[in-house]
Amino acid sequence: MSIKVCKFGGTSMADGSTIQKVANIVKSDKDRRYVVVSAPGKRFSNDVKVTDMLYECARAAADTGNCAAPFSKIRQRFENIVAELGLKMDIGGVLDETEKRICEEKSADFAASRGEYLSGRIMAELLDVPFVDAQDVIRFNDEGTFDAEESYALVARALADKPYAVVAGFYGAYKDGKVKTFSRGGSDISGAVVARAVLADLYENWTDVSGFLACDPRIVERPQGIKVLSYKELRELSYMGANVLHSESIFPVRGANIPINIRNTFRAEDEGTMIVPLSKYRYTGNIVTGIAGKKNFTVIHIEKSMMNSEIGFTRKILSILEENNISFEHMPSGIDTMSLVIDSNVLQLGMLDRLLTEIEQTVNPDHVRVYNNIALIATVGHGMSSSIGTSGRLFKALSDANINVRMIDQGSSELNIIVGVADEDCNRAIKAIYNEFFGEKAKA
Repeated sequence: MSIKVCKFGGTSMADGSTIQKVANIVKSDKDRRYVVVSAPGKRFSNDVKVTDMLYECARAAADTGNCAAPFSKIRQRFENIVAELGLKMDIGGVLDETEKRICEEKSADFAASRGEYLSGRIMAELLDVPFVDAQDVIRFNDEGTFDAEESYALVARALADKPYAVVAGFYGAYKDGKVKTFSRGGSDISGAVVARAVLADLYENWTDVSGFLACDPRIVERPQGIKVLSYKELRELSYMGANVLHSESIFPVRGANIPINIRNTFRAEDEGTMIVPLSKYRYTGNIVTGIAGKKNFTVIHIEKSMMNSEIGFTRKILSILEENNISFEHMPSGIDTMSLVIDSNVLQLGMLDRLLTEIEQTVNPDHVRVYNNIALIATVGHGMSSSIGTSGRLFKALSDANINVRMIDQGSSELNIIVGVADEDCNRAIKAIYNEFFGEKAKA
C-alpha cells in the first residue's frame, strides 16, 4: 500500500462545501493516508482570511486582555462550517477554549496557529480519523529555527500506529511547548515535513490552480501549463515570484527523493504539475520551462582597476553586508567590476548611504553607481543548456520590444538566465520572452 500525504490550502478549507470536496478527494484514494490542512482562506474577493482575523485577536489580547469582539467573527466562521458539514462535534466548547487560550497566551504565533488547529479538528471529525496537533510533533530550536531531524522523528513516532490521520499545518513548538509558526504559507512546509517523516511515495499539494504555469497569467493571457518541473527549476521560479508553492517546502522531500504533485481542489480531474528530483526528470522538449519576475531591487555597481588581483576584495565587500545584516540576491561580476543586487525592502532609511560610505572607505573603488527600481526576470529550463542560441533569442526578443537590459546573470549550470530591467519594463519583458519561446513563432 502506497503512502500519499495531502496538504490542502486555505481556499480548499474556506467553507463547508469546499471542505466536503476535500473529504471526497481524500476518500477517493485509499493511499491518501495523511492530510495536512491550512486555516480557512477567502471565500470571495473581499473576504478576510481567518489567519488575519486571528492576528487581530492577538493584538486585542495584548492591548486590552480581551479578544471577544474580534474572535466573534472567527467563532461564527467555524460554527457555520460545522453546521454546513452537519457534524455533531462540540465546536462551541472548542472555540471557548481557543478564545480563552488566545487571551492568556497574548502571543501572535499562538493566535495565528489556531486557524490550522481548528481546521484540523474539523477535518479529522469529518474523516473520522485521529487528529495530530502540530504542537506535539513539529519542533523549533531555541533560536527559532526549524529542527528537521527532531521533527521527522516525532512525526514518524506519532503516526506509526495511525494508518490515517489529520495533522495541523503552519505551526509547531519550541521544546518548552511554546507555539511557533512558520512564515506565511508555511503549511506547505508542514506537509513536506510529514511526507518526509513517513517516507511517502508522493506529496500532493492541493490548491486552487491546476499546477504551475509558464508565467504569471496576470501578465500573459492563458499561458501554457507546466507538466513536469525539477526541484531546481521550482526553486528558481518560486524565488522569482511563482507563488503556487512555498519555496522552502521542497527541502524536506528533496532529501528523500519524494515527488510533489500540485493539484487543484476545484478541478480534481486535472493532473496538475509534477515536481521531481533531477534523477527522475525527463526532458519534455521545451527549451524554456518557465519565466518569472520580481520587482524592486537596488543594484550597487562597483568598479576598480585590477580588482581581480586584489586578494580579499570580494570578502571585504561581503563583510560590509554581513556587518549590516544585509543579504544580497545576486553578484554578477567582471574583471574590474562587481554588482550587488539587493532587495530594496531590506534597505531601511539611511542604510544605502551607510553601505556606500563603508564601501568607499574599505576598498577605495574607482567608481560606485546605484541603480534603483530594477526588476529581475528569470528564464528557467533544463533544455536551455543543450539548445544553441537560447540567450541570443532571449536578448533579441527584448531588443525587438525596445527593452533595455541593465544587468545579466547566468548560472554556471545554465539552468537560468536572469536579466535586470527597469521595474516599468518588467511585464513587457516577460511577455516578450514568453512569446519568443512559447508563442506562435516558437511553434512554427
